[in-house]
Amino acid sequence: MAKIEIVKYGDPILRNKTKPIDKITKEIKQLANDMLETMYKSCGAGLAGPQVGSLLKICVIDVMPNGKRSPLVLINPAIVNGDNKIDMEEGCLSIPGIAGIVSRPVAIEIRGFNEKGEKVKMIFDGVFARICQHEYDHLQGILFIDRANKIYKTDRNVE
Repeated sequence: MAKIEIVKYGDPILRNKTKPIDKITKEIKQLANDMLETMYKSCGAGLAGPQVGSLLKICVIDVMPNGKRSPLVLINPAIVNGDNKIDMEEGCLSIPGIAGIVSRPVAIEIRGFNEKGEKVKMIFDGVFARICQHEYDHLQGILFIDRANKIYKTDRNVE
């Protein structure tokens, strides 16, 4: 596996919408593995295609419950948002040193495919739901700073 360089704010690829993945090939599986390795080495909780220079609709997420890795690969995800929103701090590996307060639904339903091509349909709440929404936004060319009602500098790594 290879660590991929994370695209930083200002690169136009971060503002592009991604394209659906038609077939899960060994290259797609390798991309998912490389994204996970990059995310872990960068101390992140999520990473989307555009953040590694790919315009494919793929993201990886892991909030590591109980300190154990529990990776989720989402291909061609679709999100159904709930109504109850909460404000929380967010950051992004592509925008280091910046954090913001973003209002997002507490719980979501997400549908798509995993790296094996199996359909997935899951309901998440809390931090996992927030990270899913953050990564889904990346796939739409939206950054957390576009949704933030307050943005500020930080010396902490906020995900």
